[in-house]
Amino acid sequence: MNPSAPLEPSWRASILGSQLTELLRRPGRLLTTGLSVLAAAFVVFATVMAQQITTHTTVDRFRGTPEAVSLIATAHDASPSAIGEAALERIRALPGVAEAVGRVDVGAPIAGPFERYLQLYADPGTGPLSQVELVEGSYPDGAGQIAVDRRAAEELQLAPGTRTTLLLPDPGDADGVKTLEVTVTVTGVVRSTATAARQTSGYATDTHLARLAGAPGYPRVDIRAEHGVPHGELSRQVRAVLDKTSAGASLTSGSAVRAQEAREAVHGDVREIFRLIAVFLAVAVGAAALVATSTFRIVFAQRLRQLALLRAIGAPQARLVTALAVEGALVGVVAGAIGVLTALGAGQLAPPAARLLAGQELSAPGFPVAQAVWVVVGTVLVTVCAVLAPAVSAAGVPPLQALRTAGTVTGERRIRPVRLAAGILLAAAATGLAALLLGDLPEPGRADYDRDAAMMATVASAGFAFLALVTLGPLLVRPVLAVAGWPLRRLGTTGRLAVSGVGGTPRRAAAVSVVVALGVALVSGALVSVACLSGYLERTAAVQAPADFRVVADGEGLDAALVRQFAASPRFTHVTSYRTLVTAVGHKEIEVSDLDPQALPTGKYVDTATGSLDGLGPGNAVVASDTADLLGVRAGDTFTLPSGRGAVRLTVAATLPGQGPLQANVLVAPADLDRMGAPRNASGILADAAAEGFAARGEAHRALETTIREHVPDPDDVGVSVLAASRDSDQDTIRTMGTTALGLVALTVLIAVVGVTATTGLTAVERTREFGLLRALGLGGGALRGTITMEAGLYGVLGGVLGLALGVPYAWLLMRVVVAGVPLRLPAGQLLLVFTGLAALTALAGLLPAGRATRVTPMTALGSTE
Repeated sequence: MNPSAPLEPSWRASILGSQLTELLRRPGRLLTTGLSVLAAAFVVFATVMAQQITTHTTVDRFRGTPEAVSLIATAHDASPSAIGEAALERIRALPGVAEAVGRVDVGAPIAGPFERYLQLYADPGTGPLSQVELVEGSYPDGAGQIAVDRRAAEELQLAPGTRTTLLLPDPGDADGVKTLEVTVTVTGVVRSTATAARQTSGYATDTHLARLAGAPGYPRVDIRAEHGVPHGELSRQVRAVLDKTSAGASLTSGSAVRAQEAREAVHGDVREIFRLIAVFLAVAVGAAALVATSTFRIVFAQRLRQLALLRAIGAPQARLVTALAVEGALVGVVAGAIGVLTALGAGQLAPPAARLLAGQELSAPGFPVAQAVWVVVGTVLVTVCAVLAPAVSAAGVPPLQALRTAGTVTGERRIRPVRLAAGILLAAAATGLAALLLGDLPEPGRADYDRDAAMMATVASAGFAFLALVTLGPLLVRPVLAVAGWPLRRLGTTGRLAVSGVGGTPRRAAAVSVVVALGVALVSGALVSVACLSGYLERTAAVQAPADFRVVADGEGLDAALVRQFAASPRFTHVTSYRTLVTAVGHKEIEVSDLDPQALPTGKYVDTATGSLDGLGPGNAVVASDTADLLGVRAGDTFTLPSGRGAVRLTVAATLPGQGPLQANVLVAPADLDRMGAPRNASGILADAAAEGFAARGEAHRALETTIREHVPDPDDVGVSVLAASRDSDQDTIRTMGTTALGLVALTVLIAVVGVTATTGLTAVERTREFGLLRALGLGGGALRGTITMEAGLYGVLGGVLGLALGVPYAWLLMRVVVAGVPLRLPAGQLLLVFTGLAALTALAGLLPAGRATRVTPMTALGSTE
């Protein structure tokens, strides 16, 4: 037969049939290959679900419009009470309106000697338009009743049944200055589903709150349409009511308002987090392609004999490639669909699991059908593309290749010159991009830095580095193995066989280890990113909110007796006083403070750009970054500060990467501040509550104000700031980010373990002849099982070393590009746990094929065709 002659249709069908028959004849291959693709699809769609959860959680915390709102009527800015009670009732009576709720909010200080405050919101309490959930007591249904959130209940001691007096605006006062004392009863405690707990809040129905606050109408009305009612027709009816009753009121669709709220909510650091998740999604797609490619390459390498025989009887390469691609597409469709459905179920279970296990409130991801379809389609495309490279290579074997074994190919140690050159070029590109980025890292406050371009360049550099690892992997295996395999060689014959088995087939070892390396790189990258961002937020809090409370005084300041009174109170801890003095350097005012950061628990989070905080003392100073730039100094330099008593010369003990605590420009010792003529009394006091929680903080706040009123002649000159309130928001961000990152880390571990299990299982299952010969040479079943398990563990060790070398530096570089001034934080314990854990898991991945290998007899090996 002429090998170049075209095949008849029956031959074409027989080629495809032979491949599918071979696939079904080896269900282990089919299962392992499908499991790898399924894991890849699961990871990609689970990342989509994680992004949906993070987006919905962030937006829901700042959203003021429930999902069920169809239309929103808003009063004109010049007439905030334009939508009256009569207009609201007429809207409710319209056909097609299922529900209409008036929205009004009013600030209500609590009468008494302490500065306590409630922000009151109108809410129905139940139904689709409600933004609260009742957790204790009952929701108010009568005049003079309110419900409060948990923060207000604990911090202000407003349990159900409590009566309190509010200072509400006097409706008869046109200037809005006078207030009325109104006594209300707390009936229940609720949890807000709309806003983050940044303030103590109260709730009542729209009618009762409007009467309570003396408001003649509502600035806004939310309208929910009945199911199936066209919004256009309903909008015309509502518009007619507003034209007759509420001049100047506007009408907007609920979807438009929600979209605007989402745009406003997703900004700043939140936007950067979303960008990082998008980067992770791109990496997950790359991981899917890599796992699929590695798996199919091993599968096709083990079928070289069959493919070569088909070539010998006239099968052209193009037909073989088509048959193998069809095989990959079928695997992609089935495995992709199962992976997407599994990830969808996991995403729906994530919010209740987070609430149960971590006490973290996450929003439901919904059902992103379009993304699910695209992931399945993408899985098929990625699988087919992953098949093409190994399929072309496998289908291109000459007929004489039928006389060789698959192990001969995978055991080849040399790589082609073209591949070597490509690997060197990729490594050079990755190094060059990283060097450019490192040479132009942004400093805090730099406005002209293009973070999007830098982030894409970082991802490109990491991609080039990983492709270089894939390309040059066979060359890197033996040097790393020489070090990592040394302990195993000392274990005797079993260890030496394991090391030689891995080192003797560098291509196979590289294919398996690269999958592990990707998983370790993703896991370590996620852990380092979270640690760096957590360190950045901790450092920001240490500068902007170094304690729970801050007391500041005008005029003569705070005397030492008041400081001692605070320090003696059991409600406080870490009480620290400080003084400030303002001087001028050139045309710029400089605030000098004797606050010692190390006297506060948050001082450990204050980083330095040069020098150390330990050097702060008489004659030495710590200088903020902008002042250091103004003076042109760094650690070890000297500078002079002018004062009313003459110039004071100081040595720079350290410079900070940003502002100093409480925005101080220069920190000095108390003796140096005395030399500059600072007053003896303290300018401010910092203190922490003695215990955690809203209740303890509320008690400390009340004790703080009581002490001030009892010991300060003019309490109105003293201000109290609750700095912990701003920290709460940052901690919520950290918890949300940490929960999301934990889910992403779990996904990366999954893809690494499943990928290694698949590739290790495929390589071990196909080594029937090798195992039988080892048994024939006298190797016992236990020793053979130990050898295969050690080999699988070595794949994990190799991949762990390469993955850490890739993931850690690129994670820090990405974070440094996205957030200027982010500190390097290495979670060494977590990274060590990941390394050892994945090495152990890859070793366990070899147990199943090891058990199969021990059942191979020498006669079985001699009769094997592969």
